[in-house]
Amino acid sequence: MIDTTDINKSNKEYQNPGMHTAEHILNQTMVRMFGCQRSMNTHIERKKSKCDYYLEQIPTAEQMAEVENRVNEVIDRHLPITTEFMPLQEAAELVDLRKLPEDVSQTLRIVRVGDYDVCACIGAHVYNTSEIGQFKLLNWDFQEGRLRLRFKLT
Repeated sequence: MIDTTDINKSNKEYQNPGMHTAEHILNQTMVRMFGCQRSMNTHIERKKSKCDYYLEQIPTAEQMAEVENRVNEVIDRHLPITTEFMPLQEAAELVDLRKLPEDVSQTLRIVRVGDYDVCACIGAHVYNTSEIGQFKLLNWDFQEGRLRLRFKLT
């Protein structure tokens, strides 16, 4: 089942609920492992997707394998995906609002992936992480502080 509340259906990123939900989990995993911000550039597609993160040094192959493992561990927890609406000021206490436009609404839609992740989002998501499938990190490259991860779901 797909939550399609307040979705801009012309945006492909929001039409792939499993991939988009996996991106939430990947973002939180990167934040926890590397202390970086959530992805600053994301491109979500049905077959494969990519996210960019800014890091001070290139991660090791072992760290990248650990990212994949941790994302799959979260998916395997069968966490519920829930949404709620809250005032902007209240949301600012929970989530990073730096990527939001200046003219953002005073009420935000907050999406939670169980107890693992919370962020402001207008996209479509699955109802439970059990609907995502397995996360596969295809490859990555590091250039001038930008780590680009390419991934798919199987």
